[in-house]
Amino acid sequence: MTDTLKIKLVHENAKMPYRANEGDAGLDLFSIEEKVIKATEAALIRTGIQMELPKGTEAQVRPRSGLALKHSVTVLNSPGTIDEGYRGEIKIILINHGKEDFKVEKQMRIAQMVIAPVLQVKLEQENVLSNSERDSGGFGSSGV
Repeated sequence: MTDTLKIKLVHENAKMPYRANEGDAGLDLFSIEEKVIKATEAALIRTGIQMELPKGTEAQVRPRSGLALKHSVTVLNSPGTIDEGYRGEIKIILINHGKEDFKVEKQMRIAQMVIAPVLQVKLEQENVLSNSERDSGGFGSSGV
């Protein structure tokens, strides 16, 4: 079964998200603007697209591994979540962890987007929770 992701191009430089290879999880997202992200700083980058997600899904915005490895540029709030009901322009928060300024160019692939199902759960307040093997073991509880 294939659901439909509806895309609206809202800027003359906008480009449809693109799956580089059949079977890839991520759809590449493209910049519509040139912007310099100074070393250690973040910037909001426009994509020029809006979308209508299939019912019961979210879009997760994730870094591109090549940008991260070669330029230390990544998605700041990774993964960023785009909710099913959002219809505004998709914008990506990129951060430059590098030591040199990084120039985002028009039509540059800046992030990838994965469409994922969202489980809607009923919330129920409880005074006691069941025990588990891990129980309350937190950070470092499974060893080094």
